[in-house]
Amino acid sequence: MLIDIPSFVDRLCYRYPSFLVDSVIEHDPGRRLVAVKNVTVNEEFFQGHFPGSPLMPGVLMIESLAQAASLLVLYREGRANASAVLRGVNDAKFRRQVVPGDRVRLEVTRGAERGRVVRVHGLAYVEDQVVAEAELVLAVVPDPAQIDPSAAVDSGAELGEGVVIESQAVVGARVTLGRGCRVGAHAVIDGWTEIGEGTEIFPFASIGLIPQDLKFKGEHTRLVIGRRNIFREFVTIHRGTAGGGGLTWIGDHNVFMAYTHVAHDCRVGNHTILANGATLGGHVLVEDWAFIGALSGVHQFCRVGQHAFIGGGSVVTKDALPFGRTVGNRAHIYGLNTIGLMRRGFAPEVLARLKRTYRYLLQSKLNTTHALGRIESDSTLDCPEVRYLVEFIRSSPRGVILRRAARRAEEMVVDE
Repeated sequence: MLIDIPSFVDRLCYRYPSFLVDSVIEHDPGRRLVAVKNVTVNEEFFQGHFPGSPLMPGVLMIESLAQAASLLVLYREGRANASAVLRGVNDAKFRRQVVPGDRVRLEVTRGAERGRVVRVHGLAYVEDQVVAEAELVLAVVPDPAQIDPSAAVDSGAELGEGVVIESQAVVGARVTLGRGCRVGAHAVIDGWTEIGEGTEIFPFASIGLIPQDLKFKGEHTRLVIGRRNIFREFVTIHRGTAGGGGLTWIGDHNVFMAYTHVAHDCRVGNHTILANGATLGGHVLVEDWAFIGALSGVHQFCRVGQHAFIGGGSVVTKDALPFGRTVGNRAHIYGLNTIGLMRRGFAPEVLARLKRTYRYLLQSKLNTTHALGRIESDSTLDCPEVRYLVEFIRSSPRGVILRRAARRAEEMVVDE
């Protein structure tokens, strides 16, 4: 029995992920999975099997448990290119017959693991009665890299398991691609570039080329990219410069939409989104969960705080406040990013503290130093988010954007 992960990974917890599993109803990644199989009278295996008294063969009960176990073993956090092979069945027991009309609940729990061999304990129920159980021994078999014949991949490149490189793509000698990465047609990856597993690079993207810095003289500088990022069409990401520390660094689970640009020596955190045409100048720091709108530009050496929202078409020349809405050319602050924070599950009491903190900063008519002192002395505002916001402002070498937009800005802050 062999299960190939691409056949189910994008539909896990939906309908029909494999032949003998109709749906996945519970999933604790890497630990436990619960699935169901509805046994109907028109199943192909009933034809000619015990005519007049159809029942599900025991070998197919084991096969159902094995397919559920494969889903559990292969599916981690996202797409991976691997297959699972059933190597053995231990202590199989069949408690009662399974007949058309039964709804079989398949519960599989991950057990001991040694290398690529995993033991999984499986139980099959009809209603509350155990109908079958067994220990399944599965071997995980990685798929080899798939390289289109027209792609130019240097022999020095390191390719992880299941990497896919499409037509006319170029991969340089010093590039490392983690398992399950996909490189689209005509994309170029070069230089000392490391890319984590599950990252998708769409056609015509340019990753790891030399920086657009006239002082660059070919030094050994690097680009390091984390796991499960998405780089859409015509994205450009440049590696670092010797004068900026020699490293451009990008974390995990980020989305870079078409035509975005990340310049040399930038640091981008996790779960960020750069919309179409957004541009980061050199040495920019973008912290976790930030959103930078389409056609926006962030000046070199600026910072964008956690959960910040930068509106489309903005020009950011100072540090953009965490949790805030910063919009315009030149950018102004429009108060707290309330909707975004609510979507990310911030507690109401935290939102209330942040709103009051923003009122001190934007409405109190105190200068920044006095406003920060008032915030720190107000015990009702004390929480990690407010402390982080205060430290962000105090540690800013360029200064932060605290200018309120003209006309209705104060009303907008009050309304929040």
